[in-house]
Amino acid sequence: MKLLHIDASVLGDNSVSRQLSAAVVQQWRDQVPGLEVTYRDLDAQPVAHLRSSSFAQTDAAEVADAALVLEQFLAADVVVIGSPMYNFSVASTLKAWIDRLAVAGKTFKYTENGPVGLAGGKRVIVASSRGGLHTGAPTDFQDPYLRQVFAFFGIDDVEFVRAEGIAYSPQHRTDAIAQALAALPQPRELAAA
Repeated sequence: MKLLHIDASVLGDNSVSRQLSAAVVQQWRDQVPGLEVTYRDLDAQPVAHLRSSSFAQTDAAEVADAALVLEQFLAADVVVIGSPMYNFSVASTLKAWIDRLAVAGKTFKYTENGPVGLAGGKRVIVASSRGGLHTGAPTDFQDPYLRQVFAFFGIDDVEFVRAEGIAYSPQHRTDAIAQALAALPQPRELAAA
């Protein structure tokens, strides 16, 4: 089984989403023999944002990295994403990574009946951190966006583990992290694609 681990926080060791995503991955390492883990830190190794030159493919290094990003995603059975909420949505580095996954003929296609996802059969676990309380509120553009984009790719097995209100107080942060760690999604067999 292959697991792709992505982190998007810019906070390094102070990142709650990194702490949660690492805990999810460690749980999988402990419980799934032979697990292959591929890791990408989008702060240390960002994916180039899409530009007109991206489509012209004038930068060989950008083309190669985009191909690698897509290949790693398509090969993964499980994708664990450390996603802090920045300005009510996802980090721009995570959006840039997602933009490299949205490739017609690879992760989706259009038909006369509309779009069809081509990357189903994966499990996506999002480890989310938020300074405020946003779940179910109109200020949450993170969860709905991530659910929609992965559904567009044909992935409906998307779970969230989150610590919210971590900026309210040190105690609230500690409690939110403890609650999130206690609620980590368990490894399980994936349905056949």
